[in-house]
Amino acid sequence: MHGYTSDKDAYLKRLRRIEGQIRGLQRMVENDDYCIDVLTQISAATKALQAVSLGLLDEHLKHCVAQAVAEGGPVADEKLAEASAAIGRLVKS
Repeated sequence: MHGYTSDKDAYLKRLRRIEGQIRGLQRMVENDDYCIDVLTQISAATKALQAVSLGLLDEHLKHCVAQAVAEGGPVADEKLAEASAAIGRLVKS
């Protein structure tokens, strides 16, 4: 069971909302909407995706990483390295 499983419905709802934002962006481009308006909506969609990713990262740290650290051994090291790499990818994006 993954750390986000208890909040799965909420994550899916947020992702569907973001999917709607992306479809709205496609319509804006198709309709030749003003550049700044499109960029504003891209920024909003980006921030929404970042919020989802931070929530998932938080759940991963609280559940998967904490459990692995409590058990110790090479799995703990692997989960910590995995979390560190995920944080690195998020910071770069």
